[in-house]
Amino acid sequence: MKSLFFLSLVAFILTCSTGCNKNELNETPNVIIIFIDDMGYADPSCFGNPLVKTPNIDALAESGMKFTNFYVNAPICSPSRVALNTGQYPMRHQIHSYIHHSKANAERAMANFLKPDVNTIAKTLKDNGYKTAHIGKWHLGGGRDVDYAPLIQEYGFDKSFTSFEGLGDRVLFNNHPLSKQSAELEKGKILWADKCDVTKMYVDSALAFVNRNKETPFYLHLFPDDVHDEHWPRPENVEIFKSITDNPYEQQFFAVLEELDNQIGRFIAGLKEMGELDNTLIIFTSDNGPTDWPWYFDRSTYPESYEGELYAPGFANPFNGRKWSLYEGGIRMPFIVNWAGHIEQGTVDSTTVMSAIDFYPTICSILGIDYPEDLDGVDKSKAFFGEPILEVPPIMWQYASNRGGSILPGDTSNISPNMAIRDGDWKLLINVDGTDGKLYNLKEDQGETTNLILEEEEIAEELTNKLISWRKAIPVDLREDE
Repeated sequence: MKSLFFLSLVAFILTCSTGCNKNELNETPNVIIIFIDDMGYADPSCFGNPLVKTPNIDALAESGMKFTNFYVNAPICSPSRVALNTGQYPMRHQIHSYIHHSKANAERAMANFLKPDVNTIAKTLKDNGYKTAHIGKWHLGGGRDVDYAPLIQEYGFDKSFTSFEGLGDRVLFNNHPLSKQSAELEKGKILWADKCDVTKMYVDSALAFVNRNKETPFYLHLFPDDVHDEHWPRPENVEIFKSITDNPYEQQFFAVLEELDNQIGRFIAGLKEMGELDNTLIIFTSDNGPTDWPWYFDRSTYPESYEGELYAPGFANPFNGRKWSLYEGGIRMPFIVNWAGHIEQGTVDSTTVMSAIDFYPTICSILGIDYPEDLDGVDKSKAFFGEPILEVPPIMWQYASNRGGSILPGDTSNISPNMAIRDGDWKLLINVDGTDGKLYNLKEDQGETTNLILEEEEIAEELTNKLISWRKAIPVDLREDE
């Protein structure tokens, strides 16, 4: 992988004219991860949104590569973010659901925060000369009543600017109870803003960080959280979508999605203006599937004038399941990689099965940097450069979606068993106690409509044994197992 990178770099330098700027000649590429909160697989129009367009996200895909078999490692925010940062299954860190207040965490055998002595991508890249920043949602400790969580800088970031789910410098939402609670924790410079303005502030902060570090390689997280409900767009933006849908929640979501897309476009334009775009590897995805709160199915929450169908906004099609579910719609995400001159434009990889735990080894491999040996993820870098990977290790999940203390999808058909494994084309879901087994061939049945567990007993047994062995090998005491 190193030789591929350096050969392409040498070829580029030899063909570059005398007008090349610093970044075009820089031997060390920048890395940006854009990690959207609660964006469903088909929310970007380049992945199938049937009603609205996301032209700036689409442009990122058109000049890069889409992957259609990418997964996050949990159907909910905190463990999904643990996996991305550490390259390990989140249960290793006793984070299997969202980090809440300390009492609720204790009741669910959850850690109050990610321990700061863990290896992270940011630490490894910082040790190798990168400037690092986390801008946007954190949710790995430092919200509710947990004022003793480590600052984000302790995980390898030179700069941080977050929201109510972390400590340090942050922007809090006006008229928002959790933001008010966050302000009482202090520990950092606090700004207040309407939620509809926060992604713009994140982009401003990210561009300022890039501008200050143009002479060094940088590693940047841009983690917007305005697609997470409740959706609070500007009222005038909602009007645009009343001709598209009568559902008021969907109107609000589309307005927020449009603004998110606009801000991503502004961010990419800012990188280009500073001469940083061509030398930057950009990874774009989401932390879990689209929202599925029970109140979307309660007519009393809608205006009396609305007589239409009740449903949650956002799209996971063609998959079954949404947030808080281990069906595909809860964990399979839109995924785009973009790096001018290195990743072939307008390509699609529908073969390689990849997940967020693979980010750590994959990014380090591309950069020619050594990474820890105890990662659960594996290097998938050659897939970024047009070599689909046919055989990969299985991916496993546990989310206590049908046990006490965890959030259930509002659409009860999305409630899944609480463990899952994907191995090749096969996916098995089963509860920790062995009940409710489901087996699907995703190549033939991506919507998980036909349970083959009785017809394919040998495959089901093999996958069950792998899943149970994995679960037993992770030394975490989850009370949901009792």
